[in-house]
Amino acid sequence: MSVEVDVLLQEAKESIEAAQNYRSELQQRLHGLNQARKQIRGSSGQARETLRRHFTELQAAAARLLTERLAALLAEVDAIEADSVRPLDDCQSLIEHGVGQADELLREGEAALRCGLGEKEDKLGSFTKKAMHIQLDSLPEVPALVDVPCVSAQLDDSLLGLLKDRVSRHGSVSSHPPVQIEELQERPGGVLVRWCKVDEDFAAAEYRLQHRSSGSGGSQYEDSYIGRDSEFLVLHLDPHTEYLFRVCARGEGRTEWSPWSIPQTGYTTLPPHEWRPGTDGYILSSRRNIALRSDSSQSRCPVLYSRAPTYFCGQTLTFKISAASQLDPRDSLGVCVDIQREAESLQRDQAVCISTNGAVYVNGKEMTNQLPAISLGSAVTFDMEVVNLFPISNNNLSDGGNFKLRVTIGSGNREVVFDWLVDQAVDSLFFGCSFAQSGWKVLVY
Repeated sequence: MSVEVDVLLQEAKESIEAAQNYRSELQQRLHGLNQARKQIRGSSGQARETLRRHFTELQAAAARLLTERLAALLAEVDAIEADSVRPLDDCQSLIEHGVGQADELLREGEAALRCGLGEKEDKLGSFTKKAMHIQLDSLPEVPALVDVPCVSAQLDDSLLGLLKDRVSRHGSVSSHPPVQIEELQERPGGVLVRWCKVDEDFAAAEYRLQHRSSGSGGSQYEDSYIGRDSEFLVLHLDPHTEYLFRVCARGEGRTEWSPWSIPQTGYTTLPPHEWRPGTDGYILSSRRNIALRSDSSQSRCPVLYSRAPTYFCGQTLTFKISAASQLDPRDSLGVCVDIQREAESLQRDQAVCISTNGAVYVNGKEMTNQLPAISLGSAVTFDMEVVNLFPISNNNLSDGGNFKLRVTIGSGNREVVFDWLVDQAVDSLFFGCSFAQSGWKVLVY
């Protein structure tokens, strides 16, 4: 086979491969277009259903309110009518009784006038006595028309105008929610969710974050966070399990929430940070991420370590103080290369830590820089990155060698940055704490 044929064959193979890649890319874009079309049609259908359901419920509620108001006003008319007619009925009964007496008296008087002379005197005497007894000069008082109720209904014609104005502004339709999830970062036993406004004209007063498992179980969304921050760490998530996250916002002066953002899928492959059980002087929560110093010992300050070396460089380790007690210079929060059960504090070799009074220790030596004292609500963060100043044989961490880590410890609004030299190569670290006084409670994540 000639060289020219080989060249043509190679070019043909490359063209075929390029065509296959091109077709694959186009197919992926077609899939993306189908997903976009599905989202548009699906969300439009949901919006229609939401609008119909809401306005149907609103119409029913408005009709019910109007019916109830009409019934209440008619009841008022009935009550006024009944109370006003009752004395008139009593007066009518009295007058009708008097008319009956007068008719009877007239008949007796006419009969007395027609009788014979022998009976006339007796009948006229009896008639006169009866007429005097009836008191023909006493008449019941009938109220004038101005003194009796004239029932009327007053209706505010402006209600329809107000209703029309409110209805014309009730509800809205948007093509995009005002906030969207910007980033999902895995954390030990959780996912850090960050979101941002995409509608700059929307003034958000607070945000609402929800999450649920994305499995086939069909679990319901549950609230993760409500507040003004634009990020939140969702904890207590199962590793290697996908979760759906969504966020919405509430505008300034509004009571209703905005539409939800497009759900984003996130997960963590990192096991949760846990304290080591069985350490004297500490009580752990059921998830082992909260530790409570349960008793005080003036002679010994035990160190509570993590269950395993689950802190990796490049991550952020956070200690959150949910209960505080008396400060002690032996107290410590930090990370270490190994577990030394006989140690009474992390203020030792192969460890970096901060004391509750704000002092920072590196391999047991106190630094000149100091952070604010730790108190209730304090959050202490540790960030580390590898500084490759000294080579490690065969690029294998397990072979040992000098190892330098750049450490950033933050507390309050301040932070210190320094290099930490350890005597062995490590790819993960233990964390720990020690408190001399009881009452301290710390959450790790």
